[in-house]
This record gives sequence, structure tokens and C-alpha cells, in this order.
Amino acid sequence: MNIALFDLDNTLLRGDSDYNWAKFLIKKNILDQEAYEKKNEIFYQDYQNGTLDVNKYCEFQFRIFKENKYIKLDLLRKEYVETIIRPLITKKSVELVNFHKSRGDLCIIITATNSFITQPIAELFNIQHLIGTDPEIIDGEFTGKVKGIPSFQEGKVLRLNHWLKNNDYDFNRFKESYFYSDSRNDLPLLKTVNHPICVQPDEVLENEAKKNNWQIISLID
Repeated sequence: MNIALFDLDNTLLRGDSDYNWAKFLIKKNILDQEAYEKKNEIFYQDYQNGTLDVNKYCEFQFRIFKENKYIKLDLLRKEYVETIIRPLITKKSVELVNFHKSRGDLCIIITATNSFITQPIAELFNIQHLIGTDPEIIDGEFTGKVKGIPSFQEGKVLRLNHWLKNNDYDFNRFKESYFYSDSRNDLPLLKTVNHPICVQPDEVLENEAKKNNWQIISLID
């Protein structure tokens, strides 16, 4: 069996699901635009620059979960996925996923974005397995804290190894391993697989790809 790993934001999606989630909540008057956008833009630029403090970001991002009931957030999520996310899915990204599924590859979306938002997005791709940053839930409501290790940078490698072990897989026994990503933040996992594939890469990742003769592709139709 082969394993195919997919980053989500700006890789399978033509946009960032976390960033757009915040913009969606602002339009719904759940978040204060002036206060939130300024801070969120700083975090987003830190992510693009590879300098994001993921724990501080999660504390900031998950505050909205703590301040609202799960049932309300679930309704908002359904609307968000249908109206904002579906248009960000390209034909090429669906074809890529279907190619790996047709070969019987183990397909996993592995993303730094929280699993509350990304689980239904994985379902749109008919991918059963998702590794995301998990918000803590106690007694059916969010606490505003992160559960376990954020799925970010080296954390993606740790979370993947933990998931494989819990599901009785051995990474070293896969015949071929693929990881598709756009971001310099995914270099630790890209260096782990034997087929690192860069999708519309940022400048740092593009330079790394050229230096190492990694494949560069576009999934934009």
C-alpha cells in the first residue's frame, strides 16, 4: 500500500479555510471586524513567513469557540462549508484525490487548521481520515484550549506518526509515500516522504523544491 498525504489550505483548496472562516464570522457579526482582523492579519502573515507561534494563534482563534455554544457554531459551519468552501474546491484537486483513491492508497488530509472546520471539508473530498489541530471539547462544549499537539510544522510529523501507530500502520512499510503542500511550514513532513510534491508553493518552498528536484504542480483550474 502507498500513503498519500494532502495539506488542505492553498493546496487542495484554492484559498485558506481558517482565514476565510474568520472573515465569514465577521460578516455574521460573530466577531468584531476591527479588533479581530488586525490581529488575525498579523497571525496570517506570520504563518506565511514561517514564524507563527501556533500556541498563541490557537489561543486567539479558539476564543470564539469558547464564547459560543456548539450547536450555534455547528449551524454556522454548515453554512460556511456550503457557501464559502465548495467554490474553493477545484476540478484538479478532486481529480488528484480520486487518482490516489483509485489506486487504493491510504489518503489522509493533514492540516494545521482546526478539525472542527476541516472535518466536513475532508468529507467533501470523500477522504475518511483527517489530522487537524483539535479543539478541546468537554461535556459537549468547547473549552477554548487545544487538545494535544497542534498539527503544525514538526507537529504534523508527530501527529502523523501517532495516528499511524494507533491505526496499526507502519510508515516504513508503505511502498511509496506522497505529501502535497504549498507551504514552507510543511518542510518537516515533506522531507519525511519519498515523493514531496509542491503545489503552488510559496517562495521559500519553491526554492527548496528546485534545490532538491522536487516536483512542482498547480491544482488551480
